[in-house]
Amino acid sequence: MSPILSTLVECEAWNQHEGFEALASEVIVSAVAATKIKLSPQAEVSLLLCDDARIREINREWRGLDKPTNVLSFPAAPPSMLAKSPAVGDIAIAYETVVREAREEAKTFRDHYMHMVLHGFLHLVGYDHETDEEADEMEALEVSILGELGVADPYAMDDEDLTQI
Repeated sequence: MSPILSTLVECEAWNQHEGFEALASEVIVSAVAATKIKLSPQAEVSLLLCDDARIREINREWRGLDKPTNVLSFPAAPPSMLAKSPAVGDIAIAYETVVREAREEAKTFRDHYMHMVLHGFLHLVGYDHETDEEADEMEALEVSILGELGVADPYAMDDEDLTQI
């Protein structure tokens, strides 16, 4: 069962990229299949595509961090209750941060956006990276799902990265 995706575009810059909602849906469908998470037939995911200023406000209000970030997730229910919940949760993604990170990491905007959608969705269904073990599990799942979608490992370092460690 794939959730209904409800998208709100608050930042006009997102509109220069075609198909961002279809990409998000594709990522979420793949994540649901890979995680085998049970969702309500009416389950909904809200996706907010905003700018750095807006995500900074959200981050400050809900996490006490007065800075922009790439993606924020707000689960609507604990994973054990998702099969009965009408909402999976909310994901917010900041345009300027995604663009900057993609450029800095030599990734395409598309690939990095797909990673942010996946990362946000996995948080909604109970995955986290607070401990090394959690991070390893979540990253391995991200790499696997993104690989199935034709996206390179977002955590791979090239030889140039290794020389700077």
